Amino acid sequence: MTTVRDSSVGDAASLRSAMVGELRGEAITSEAVTAAFTAVPRHLFAVGEPLRAAYEANRALVIKRTTDGEAISSLSAAHIQAVMLEQAAVEPGMRVLEVGSGGYNAALLQELVGPSGKVVSVDIDPEIVERARGCLAEAGYDRVEVVLADAENGVPHGAPYDRIVVTAGAWDIPPAWVEQLAPAGRIVVPLRLKGLTRSIAFDRTSSGLQSSSYRLCGFVPMQGDGAGTEQRVPLSDGADLWVEGEAGFDIEALREAVRSAQLERWSGAAFDLPDELELFLMTSAPGVVLLRASTEAAEQGLFALSATRGVPALISGGSFAYRIKRPNEATGGFESGVLAYGPEAEDVAARYVDLLRRWASDHRRRGAARIQYIPRTPATTTTTGSSRSSGLIVKRHGVVEVAWQ
Repeated sequence: MTTVRDSSVGDAASLRSAMVGELRGEAITSEAVTAAFTAVPRHLFAVGEPLRAAYEANRALVIKRTTDGEAISSLSAAHIQAVMLEQAAVEPGMRVLEVGSGGYNAALLQELVGPSGKVVSVDIDPEIVERARGCLAEAGYDRVEVVLADAENGVPHGAPYDRIVVTAGAWDIPPAWVEQLAPAGRIVVPLRLKGLTRSIAFDRTSSGLQSSSYRLCGFVPMQGDGAGTEQRVPLSDGADLWVEGEAGFDIEALREAVRSAQLERWSGAAFDLPDELELFLMTSAPGVVLLRASTEAAEQGLFALSATRGVPALISGGSFAYRIKRPNEATGGFESGVLAYGPEAEDVAARYVDLLRRWASDHRRRGAARIQYIPRTPATTTTTGSSRSSGLIVKRHGVVEVAWQ
């Protein structure tokens, strides 16, 4: 739908074609998304980056950092953008709200909605808004409306939206997004779930939002009123627990447990599909939080390598346990196991091993979770309990309920 004004047109077109070929099959599954990625000149949105870098399918490009060097805006990897657009299932003529403005994703959305549709992109940062407007104009997508605002309030003047596509890590789903969504609409959002992030496609229902799919992803966090409330609780030098809301456990006893002997137990269950297993562990028992340890702490023998990548930890009193793995041909390659610490190590290890066996026997496949978002009301406030309750994650504006099929 647009005239591509590439510099080094031949090289850009060739690199773009190669990127699309790489994405086809795994991330891109539809002809509409294929056509959008083929049409939009990604390098015009990767200002200052080498041409080849702009077309690396799995590479995110930082647009802006804080003075401390933390990324606060980025051009997401084409792979995850493709995944989310397939989740969104955008059709010609739709009205779409994009939360987070880099420009490129909005251009892809404009290709998908066509001349009869409308794309509104909102961002809280004036520099990012101006940059997105400039890049979109340069690439020929000046029909996209880029709005400067806190996305916590949505963009009321463009509502209702058939699709809302969020391109920043969201800790919660603001009421405005649900209110501005069409009755048969869909929200695709990288939602934070107890330290994890999953891109979830939510369809609107009479009681809230119900997932139709979810995928592993990572995004820079939302800014403004929608910023998250996760807290880092130091466990030892080089290790932290990441907790939503109040910690609610005896951190001093847990710190003492780190200095105790490690108890190792093995489940006899296969270890694979780690992103699905991770989500299961975080949402299938009370008292599970995310543990992260430094490489140095692992090298000193305080923690296993699995903790350096972030691992679900089951806490009970002054004891805790987390997942490890080892090679085992009998289980298909790897076997899952547990390291436990503290005076109740035997008990907490046994409970964790039971979770690993339940996963392997009942839920060892993709898409086994059903995720529901229930907006907050007096009823949900009084019945949901702690944010560490099994399967329930309490947010500011509602409750996430994860059920395993």
